[in-house]
Amino acid sequence: MLEGAIKVKKINKIKVLGVIFLMIGIVTCLCFLMNHQNKLVTHKIKNYQSNDDELLTLVNFENTIPEDWKVDLVRLNNNQLVDRRIYKDLTAMLKVAKSEGLNLLICSSYRTNEKQEQLYQNKVNNYLKQGYSKQEAYDKAAFWVARPKTSEHQLGFAVDIVSINNQRLDHSQEKTAEQQWLIQNSWRYGFILRYPTRKNDITKVGYEPWHYRYVGKKHAKKINELGVCLEEYVKMNK
Repeated sequence: MLEGAIKVKKINKIKVLGVIFLMIGIVTCLCFLMNHQNKLVTHKIKNYQSNDDELLTLVNFENTIPEDWKVDLVRLNNNQLVDRRIYKDLTAMLKVAKSEGLNLLICSSYRTNEKQEQLYQNKVNNYLKQGYSKQEAYDKAAFWVARPKTSEHQLGFAVDIVSINNQRLDHSQEKTAEQQWLIQNSWRYGFILRYPTRKNDITKVGYEPWHYRYVGKKHAKKINELGVCLEEYVKMNK
């Protein structure tokens, strides 16, 4: 009887140890999976700002918005918000364009981090529904919608401008009279077409013939003359 009781205790002890080891294994696997999932959404961030001119603050896939960045927002006629530093030149550009019979519409401007997160996640979800893996969905989404804290819209220095007669954010926008005028004249008011064609290997953003970034008249003139994108220009002015 005693010997049988001892055997039962040993078996129970082995079972308990087995359960413990099993739980440890499950926890380890969960931690691994969670860590792997986090890696899917992370991306390399350099976060350097080597230029003292705040108008050249570089925000892109490698550079987040400076932690101490502050916006002084001004409301436009259509309730869009921009930083006060770009307001004067922006309204001047819109006024001149209107005097030449062009109808420009600012359809997007300053965004909060929450708004940017929503837009980015919506894009990610669209790719997931198409059958892409999580990593593919995150990367493809970032090509069209910047990850939170890496969007120029959060600076207050960027505006999406379209023709009132064509408000689609696609390549057809380039063919409108309004965009042709902006491409030729926006630099005169301190703006650059931020994501030009044939530069997406550098910007890592698709061609957007509607996204304009304020850098000031001096820099915009030079960028236009050199035919470079902001990443190249900032590198030249380190």
